[in-house]
Amino acid sequence: MKSNRLEAFTDAVMAIIITIMVIEFKAPEETELKALIPLIPNLLSYLMSFIFLGIYWNNHHHLFHVVEKVDGGILWANMHVLFWLSLVPFNTSWLGENYHESAPAVTYGLLLFMISFASLLLKAAVSRIHGEGSVFRSLTQTTRKEWLSLLLYIFGITLSLWNTIPSIACYVLGCSLWFIPDKRLENMYE
Repeated sequence: MKSNRLEAFTDAVMAIIITIMVIEFKAPEETELKALIPLIPNLLSYLMSFIFLGIYWNNHHHLFHVVEKVDGGILWANMHVLFWLSLVPFNTSWLGENYHESAPAVTYGLLLFMISFASLLLKAAVSRIHGEGSVFRSLTQTTRKEWLSLLLYIFGITLSLWNTIPSIACYVLGCSLWFIPDKRLENMYE
């Protein structure tokens, strides 16, 4: 089967996740600009998660642009990724409210790790269906940045047990590796 239904469903779920994240914001009762100062950690947490979701959606789009067919395994692998992505609004809110505490920072890092790991499984499922020697398989071999981002998330999780600010910096760095989509996929349809 073709991938268009999977892509449309993923797009809809991503839109809902982003909408839920912004709904979490509560407007201050005061009308002065200084009333926004306590919301800065929440806004930064939201910004980090919004960018991460944008990066994931962008890379998912590039990946599925070269997919020729999907099967049930790919559908379930994609649902696995969406499950972890659906937890982003909760963890974003918790981290924004408690950025200085270990537990929210640890769970945010675990969430990023699980999303990345699930994405690797999705890519493996797609690669499996396209077979040995396929153009898709040659374009989607695991790269250093995939392993580096996973290591940065693990390092950030470990750091968050002592200090959350450097751990959050590791998460941002791990995500930023993916800001520019894989050039192999991007060049495929130029």
